[in-house]
Amino acid sequence: MLLNFFRKITVFPCAFAVFAAAAAASASAQAVPTAQGPTAQSFQGSVTNGTATGQTLDLTLDDAMQRGLRNNLGVILSGTQTAAARGQRLSDLQNLLPEVDASIKESVMQVNLAAEGIRIPGFPAMVGPFGFTDIRASLQWSLVDVKSLRDYLAAKHDFAAAQLSAEDAREMVILTVGNAYLLVVADETEVASVEAQVATAKVSLDQAVDSHNAGTAPLLDVLRAKVDYQSLEQQLISAQNALEKDKLALARTIGLSLEQKFEVADKEPYRAFDEIDLDAALKQAHLSRKDLAAMVEQTKAAEEERKAATAERLPTLTVNADYGDIGINVNNSHGTVDATGSVSVPVFKEFALRGDAEQAQANLDTAKAELSDKNAQISADVRDALLDIESAQKQVEVARSSVALSEEALREAQQRYKAGVSDNLAVSQAEQAVAQANDQYVGSLYRHNIAKLSLARALGAAGNYKSYLGSNQGGK
Repeated sequence: MLLNFFRKITVFPCAFAVFAAAAAASASAQAVPTAQGPTAQSFQGSVTNGTATGQTLDLTLDDAMQRGLRNNLGVILSGTQTAAARGQRLSDLQNLLPEVDASIKESVMQVNLAAEGIRIPGFPAMVGPFGFTDIRASLQWSLVDVKSLRDYLAAKHDFAAAQLSAEDAREMVILTVGNAYLLVVADETEVASVEAQVATAKVSLDQAVDSHNAGTAPLLDVLRAKVDYQSLEQQLISAQNALEKDKLALARTIGLSLEQKFEVADKEPYRAFDEIDLDAALKQAHLSRKDLAAMVEQTKAAEEERKAATAERLPTLTVNADYGDIGINVNNSHGTVDATGSVSVPVFKEFALRGDAEQAQANLDTAKAELSDKNAQISADVRDALLDIESAQKQVEVARSSVALSEEALREAQQRYKAGVSDNLAVSQAEQAVAQANDQYVGSLYRHNIAKLSLARALGAAGNYKSYLGSNQGGK
């Protein structure tokens, strides 16, 4: 059916957008391999929250969105990735701060001098036991370490990128949940439409049977009407199966128990979309898109890593010191101190230094290229969404007119057949036209709503999805 075709061509761009966002989020935490970022598949899953009840849940679009933002796996993995990036930033910060350790040591020893090869006549072979108490604090601090400073700045940018990617993941959840919800709405409309067509076909079948029994119509009319009726019954079974499967997919996306029965409460009728200024939309998208801002931070992080690779050639100044109290016991002890300063300069590490610099430069070049492509992609996203809205809006208007015309043609064909002025071939063809027109209308309406939701995502305003799905009130 046409709705299945629209399901494919609209889900694929959504999945591609989710994959792009997931890839950007994953890149922001490459330094933390233990934290796995979300993938495109992650946004189709969730952590189930709650158990099924015996009542049927009336699920609104807002409720579905809130559940998705809490339970969707993509959001959860983005949160863990942000936490990992925060941990990496703290680890790199520690390299710039002094390390202070404290220790308390209590020692008891007994030495066998003979075993050590010391044999002195008149001197005891065993010495001890004896011991001492040592209470000490030590300090290590890299006073001058440009590389560690650059690494910390890069980690700060990575953390900022992870935070922005987490915000962008929420927008991707809104797009994913909205697509799943609107698909269920379209499925329900499709089922209702096919059910109406089955009822109409049953009336035509009864007419053909009555006419044949009355001797005014051949058996061919009955067979033709029965084939049309059974064909529509098959379509109804297929539509009902698609509805149930898409409801399961929606439940998986928002963390709803698969055993929980629910009905979608918001039907989202057709609402024409007001035209918006393209230049203003492009400007808003470049200012609001969190995935773009995350990529900017990733580029800054790559720049700092490149500077860190250069800074490996610079000397580092390190201070080590310890102060403590040592003696036979605490009451018989004396303070001691030891302090050293060292300057370290790499002398023969040329290949390693060049290799690190070339890798960092390659990462920087990659980040800049991806950033440039992201800017172009955002412009394309906005333009694509506007074109899809315009196209789908026209298709909705045409399909709505086609439904009205085909239904009128079906009524005319039925009346002519009932009056005996034609056979039921025209009725059969009219029923097929009605089915096709309804299928086109449902598909174009679904595509129109998805295009508006995609525009909200393209502008970085998916959180305001209501203002995009709603506009001038229309309807069938």
